[in-house]
Amino acid sequence: MGHKDNAAGVPTFWGTSGSRLQKLITAVATTDFLLFGYDQGVMSGIISADAFTTDFPEVKDNSTYEGFVVSIYAVGCFLGACFILSFGDHLGRRKSIFLGASIMIVGVIIQIASVPDGSGGGSTAQFIIGRCITGIGNGINTSTVPTYQADHSHNRGKLICIEGGNVAIGTLIAYWIDYGCTYGPHAFVWRFPIAFQCVFAMVVIILMTKLPESPRWLLSKDRNEEATTVLAALNSERRDDPAVQTQVAVIVDAIRASGHEGGVTNMSDLFTNGPSQHFRRLLLGASSQMMQQLSGCNAVIYYFPILFQTSIGTSHNLALLLGGINMVIYSIFATTSWFAVERVGRRKLYLIGTVGQCLSMVLVFGALIPGTEEAAKGAAVGLFTYIAFFGATWLPLPWLYPAEINPLKTRAKANATSTVSNWLWNFFIVMITPVLLSGTGNSGWGTYLFFAILNAMFFPIIYFFYPETAGRTLEEIDVIFAKGYAEKISYVKAAQELPRLTETEVQEKARQYGFSFSDEEATVSMHEKAEGVLSTPTNSD
Repeated sequence: MGHKDNAAGVPTFWGTSGSRLQKLITAVATTDFLLFGYDQGVMSGIISADAFTTDFPEVKDNSTYEGFVVSIYAVGCFLGACFILSFGDHLGRRKSIFLGASIMIVGVIIQIASVPDGSGGGSTAQFIIGRCITGIGNGINTSTVPTYQADHSHNRGKLICIEGGNVAIGTLIAYWIDYGCTYGPHAFVWRFPIAFQCVFAMVVIILMTKLPESPRWLLSKDRNEEATTVLAALNSERRDDPAVQTQVAVIVDAIRASGHEGGVTNMSDLFTNGPSQHFRRLLLGASSQMMQQLSGCNAVIYYFPILFQTSIGTSHNLALLLGGINMVIYSIFATTSWFAVERVGRRKLYLIGTVGQCLSMVLVFGALIPGTEEAAKGAAVGLFTYIAFFGATWLPLPWLYPAEINPLKTRAKANATSTVSNWLWNFFIVMITPVLLSGTGNSGWGTYLFFAILNAMFFPIIYFFYPETAGRTLEEIDVIFAKGYAEKISYVKAAQELPRLTETEVQEKARQYGFSFSDEEATVSMHEKAEGVLSTPTNSD
């Protein structure tokens, strides 16, 4: 790792430690999610542009092929998430993020190198392959970055919500670049917006060269010396500081309790329960990603201009302009979660968002039923209110919840599984939306009724099964599930009853609820090993 010790003996990365170092880690995470959002939005203004349909004629007036070109990106993201599910524990967080950003650049180059001859064929196939490869890179990063952020953060809720908010800002940038490029030369209309993705990917690669690996991943690999250096840098303390010693000991205990020595989790471990409740926690994280997609978010984000052209009857230029305004609203409301996620809590935000999205979809389908231009204006309002509620709640939360709800042993694989769920349902929704719009009643109103019903179904699931995690350490969340299991009560109730705990109390409660160690001597040995490393300063790299 590229660290150096300062004059006080505190390890630094990029010459910083403490809160400044955490801000740099947040900068990488937010830039990566800017790229994610940009990639989500970039095809919305391109897919129906005359320049694109001329160069790739298979897309023109073919809703199924149009859906395929857009959704193949989600297939790539699914494959990238599967890669992390299989190899993420071996690679670690840093190498995975490097790999993901590099693959995205390769995919972008393949796309913009397509040389259309006007008849489609091979050039369209090349574009599709490049888009899939870009998706693989994004799938790798979206499976890794939230975990990387959570492993380093003292205030992970706000920071991961900032990541999620940057998805909206990235989509906003894509929409307005798409709109501006419509006034450029023919090839510029679609090539420049796609090529611009490389800017974000290069920033991620450069910053990651001197940022630390996850301390929890390092400790799971018995690389205690490196982990101690990272934790000392994050706390802006020397390696032998008592607070750093305690933090290392607690994490080592958690690794020991979860059976995560060696840092590699078997797939079968995801399906176990007991005090750790691995399977239940996996389902909570994966279901949040599934519900995010089934809420209709990407039907709106990917196809907003087409929704306006098909359902409301605007021109392509006006649809792009309205799409850009909608993304401004999306971005503004996405930033509200940064301040609300810890104060309001995850559960309340989920429930508020679900109600708002459901009512917005009801407004859209109700306004489209008459089939008149005047009534359709109400549908436009519904699409705007939908994206506002989504941006403030369901956009960031499904990226935060799996990263914190899953225990250390299964966190990487469970988070990757949640991302796999996201991209599978993303592909499904993006693939069927053009077909739904053309085949579900006048102006496609049945599409919005479908999403309204799905949103209504989410409310009881969140209310009865999702425990609150705001203000909790990752180790406290382990205790919540151990308490619920031991006392045979709802895990929602367990979270409500459990007071805030100190690190010492976490260890005591873990033992009380059976989430502890079978070999006390091994535990002492692990403590001694950690403390031995802490008492020996290391030389800077």
